[in-house]
Amino acid sequence: MPSPEFAGRNISTRQIEEKIWLAIAERRLCPGVQLKEGQLSGIFNVSRARIRQVLSALQRDGLVRIIPNRGAFVARPSTQEAQDVFGVRRMVEQRVVERVVERASGADIERLRRHVGMEREAIDHAATTEIIRQSGGFHLLLAEITQSAFLTGAMRDLVTRSSLITAIYRKTDCRNCGPDGHESLVEAITRRDREKAMALMIHHLEHLEAELDLAVTPPASDDLRRALA
Repeated sequence: MPSPEFAGRNISTRQIEEKIWLAIAERRLCPGVQLKEGQLSGIFNVSRARIRQVLSALQRDGLVRIIPNRGAFVARPSTQEAQDVFGVRRMVEQRVVERVVERASGADIERLRRHVGMEREAIDHAATTEIIRQSGGFHLLLAEITQSAFLTGAMRDLVTRSSLITAIYRKTDCRNCGPDGHESLVEAITRRDREKAMALMIHHLEHLEAELDLAVTPPASDDLRRALA
């Protein structure tokens, strides 16, 4: 029986991916939980073939691990992987900021300012989905401004993986990266202050990493219907 939220709806593959991604990011689906094709097919009222497409896409993003003859599970990044992801992200984002300072136009800077405004609006409305999306979206926007397909692709992968790591390991009293740090970075970019912008980015990412508790083992719930409601 489909979940009431999805009964009678023609939900897209992308929408299913986003539902599962958000459930992971909000800690409703924890690492190690099995994502059973039959159960997901019933919840979303779609074919098992569609669910397999979704799980394959989520595996490419590093959110799901598919084990032959066992099934699909929410990925469980190790503490070493978490450290590696943030280490690589620091290097890549330094290059991104360097390029943005060099080439950002007035229109690009206005886009960044509008994005920070959307982040603040999401926080004001306590819109969890938008807070998570806009937070990572700011870093993706910086990469897009470089007009480098390589940097944009690398950042998309790193933001996805670090979002999962943050969702798993973030201390419960900490928030996602927010608009204050992003606004300071935009001001440095506006002034073409390369050294300041790069230092702000490093501080920003180190702050995010410091909010992780890599010793934590989150409890896992296998109630997919409740997690995805």
